Amino acid sequence: MSRSSTLPRPRESVFTGGLDPYRGDVNVVCPPNLRECVLAMEDCCEEAHEAQQLLRNGTFDLPRMRKVLESQRVFLLIDEGTVHKYKADLADEIEPQINELIDRAEKGLNALTRREGLIQSKVEVAQAMQSRVATAPTSNKREERRLQMLSKQRRRLEDEVKVLESEILAHTLGTGNKRSASRSFAP
Repeated sequence: MSRSSTLPRPRESVFTGGLDPYRGDVNVVCPPNLRECVLAMEDCCEEAHEAQQLLRNGTFDLPRMRKVLESQRVFLLIDEGTVHKYKADLADEIEPQINELIDRAEKGLNALTRREGLIQSKVEVAQAMQSRVATAPTSNKREERRLQMLSKQRRRLEDEVKVLESEILAHTLGTGNKRSASRSFAP
C-alpha cells in the first residue's frame, strides 16, 4: 500500500474553474517533524488495517463454528443393579482372555528360566574348562587358540545370561501386573 503523503500532486487543470483556490503555500516546505508525524500516522493506519483484515479472516466463520462446537450433555439415570449387571458381563467377557494371557506369560517365563539354566550350565562348564586349561601349561599354539575361543564363548554366554535375567525380571513384573488386573475385574 502506498502512502498518500508521498504520492505526486495532480496536475493543474487547463480549464478555468469557479473560485480560485488559495495557492499561497504551494512552494512552502513541510517541517521534518511534521513529515515524520504524518508518516508514523500512515504506518499506524496500515497496521490497524492489516490487523482488522486478519481479525476478520479469523472470525468470519465464528457463528458456524460456535454451532458445530456446541456440546450437548445428556444424562441417563439407571439403577445400580443395571450397572452391576453390565460390569459382571464385561468381567465375564474379558476374564478368559486375561487368564489366557497370564498362562502364556507363565509358559514364556518357564521357557526363559530353562534357557537361563542351560546357559548358566554352559558358563559353568566353560569356566571349569578355563580353570583346567589355566592350571595346565600350554604347550602349543593350538591349545592357546582353543583357550581364547573358550574364553570368548564364556563372555558371550555370560552376556546372554544377563539378557535373559533382565527378560525374566521384565516378564515377572508384567505377569504380576496382569494378575492384579484380572483380580480387579471380578464382580
